[in-house]
Amino acid sequence: MILITGGAGFIGSNFLLDWLALCDESVVNLDLLTYAGNLANLSSLENDPRHIFVRGDIGDIKLVPELLNKYKPRAVVNFAAESHVDRSIHGPEDFVQTNVVGTCHLLESVRAYWGALGEDAKSSFRFLHVSTDEVYGSLGQDGPAFTEENRYQPNSPYSASKAASDHLVRAYHHTYGLPVLTTNCSNNYGPHHFPEKLIPLMIVNAQAGKPLPVYGDGQQIRDWLYVKDHCSAIRRVLEAGKLGEVYNVGGWNEKPNIEIVQRVCALLDEMNPRADGKSYLEQVTYVTDRPGHDRRYAIDAVKIERELGWKPTETFETGIRKTVVWYLEHQDWVNNVLSGSYRDWLEKNYVERVE
Repeated sequence: MILITGGAGFIGSNFLLDWLALCDESVVNLDLLTYAGNLANLSSLENDPRHIFVRGDIGDIKLVPELLNKYKPRAVVNFAAESHVDRSIHGPEDFVQTNVVGTCHLLESVRAYWGALGEDAKSSFRFLHVSTDEVYGSLGQDGPAFTEENRYQPNSPYSASKAASDHLVRAYHHTYGLPVLTTNCSNNYGPHHFPEKLIPLMIVNAQAGKPLPVYGDGQQIRDWLYVKDHCSAIRRVLEAGKLGEVYNVGGWNEKPNIEIVQRVCALLDEMNPRADGKSYLEQVTYVTDRPGHDRRYAIDAVKIERELGWKPTETFETGIRKTVVWYLEHQDWVNNVLSGSYRDWLEKNYVERVE
């Protein structure tokens, strides 16, 4: 048995689906089901007894110990987080509450549980914390990619809150001996991605005939990692990672945002062309950049390949094609997440930016 937090979200649900497809080990899935948590992501597991869903908060100091003592997991994988930079700019307090305070409470609950285990169970237990490359700050155009030795220089309320959570995880290892592992990943994309992020937003807006908003000049560079590759990396780190270590997980796919938008439009032109025969590129609209927008992220994933033998299997071309196909084939899923609250968010974040 393992316990995962945030298992109804984008990365968490992909991890959970892959986990149960590859093995019979049961999963307790703790998720608060905030705006980005969606049980429809896990509809295929509706009658699967190996998936035990519990709605709740990682910061619940009563519920989490109860779950740990009831199910006695051999590992906890922490996906739960507020994770959108733009939302953190509009409301940083939520990010501090979930990513900092929530992680602290979770660590305390796990520490108490782990400390009471027998010696064999105690030595084999793992707490894996899933984090982001954004904690490292922004790179120059030609600077070397982030390694695990880079200093933390977070620039947004989101990345600052994730940096704080990473520091807490590190401190619980060094102070209390809690057997922790941390992964810092680059930009994920793939199935079940909530359509506030770049790639699904472009797909959804293009199909709806709406503008495709591109921040600033569109030359912000990110390293893109297909979510299924990320999940395989987490499984490998959980299996063989060295205690207390950090592993950067990247896709070796650095690309500017505008190139991502152009590729998505080209695939949509091919797979589901506009009725008027024009390209979806005509819907691209440049909008005012967000405050403090980091210019470039890039992950050096040499360590995880050298020490654990992991590397991504998808190229950007294969991964983005699979992603576009998934969204075109799952319109019901898209329609279900396009709630009133989501539309309100788009209005708040994008409409006032249009130049």
